[in-house]
Amino acid sequence: MPKVNPYYRGPASDHFDGTRFFNPNGRQPRGMGDLLRWQFGRGKVKWPTHYPSPFQQAKPELSIEADRLRVTMIGHASLLIQVHGFNILTDPVWAHRVSPFSFVGPARYNAPGIEMDDLPPIDLVLVTHNHYDHLDLDTLAALNEEHTPLIVTPLGNDTIIRRTAPDASISVLDWGDRLDLEDELVIHAEPCHHWSARGSGDRRMALWAAFVIETPVGKIYHVGDTGFHGGINYRAAREKHGGFRLANLPFGAYEPRWFMQDHHQNPEEAVQGMIDCAADHVAGHHWGTFRLTDEGVDAPVQALEQALDEAEIARTRFRAMRPGEIFDVPPSAPTGR
Repeated sequence: MPKVNPYYRGPASDHFDGTRFFNPNGRQPRGMGDLLRWQFGRGKVKWPTHYPSPFQQAKPELSIEADRLRVTMIGHASLLIQVHGFNILTDPVWAHRVSPFSFVGPARYNAPGIEMDDLPPIDLVLVTHNHYDHLDLDTLAALNEEHTPLIVTPLGNDTIIRRTAPDASISVLDWGDRLDLEDELVIHAEPCHHWSARGSGDRRMALWAAFVIETPVGKIYHVGDTGFHGGINYRAAREKHGGFRLANLPFGAYEPRWFMQDHHQNPEEAVQGMIDCAADHVAGHHWGTFRLTDEGVDAPVQALEQALDEAEIARTRFRAMRPGEIFDVPPSAPTGR
């Protein structure tokens, strides 16, 4: 009997076969055999018991106006973006563990960079895909109860979110879709090379995406998770959107390469992605909060600094964000580059 998709039903497309989503001309996630080979290998570098941030927990301003753009790191891929009077959260996770279980799974090595009670009024939440380190139902339910934001997410993820927050305001986008909001804010859903699953039986049944936030003071490119995929999606984003004042790019959770390279880029690839998408500045994320892979806790930063130096890019342009860190992003040059 054919498999039924529990999250989404719609016509086939160049990235949906009628049941499962896929990366066009890309690769799908490896199977259980390779997962066990990795898990029982000996490549894991020991982490410290805790990895506290050097920054105090932030207490954000209620609103950022004029041409200012501010990013505050919460942890992992959770960022507070404040721009043009809007307060936007990406992949918000305040959970102690990113796992289907409360008692086992990757746990936090540092506290969230903002206490949830200290958040300003949240207008918009972007959820890139349904992996537990990016979609946390308890967090979304709490945000919905306190802030009633608009949640924007790719196809199928709304079904998952509504199980915990049935009354949430949700806009669902496919790759290439745009959502026009008030005050000249536009959200675009764009391709990235990844996959999705909440369990063993729902692989690739909800879509994954990157987002472009178009504002009067510059464009922001948020990538939650992606494999480099030869830079195809980065170059397409630049061709379509013309470059970015800010890109939020993942650069951690990448070892071993034989297992991770198709779906998690490494620091060298993240730097090349910065170049390919024409980003003036980068907020680097997806490292140092949850241990997901084999590399040491500081290895992503060391590799990032080397890659930036080799590319002759100032380290200040690509910041490895720590919880509580605030990044006031400079305006783009008059030419846009």
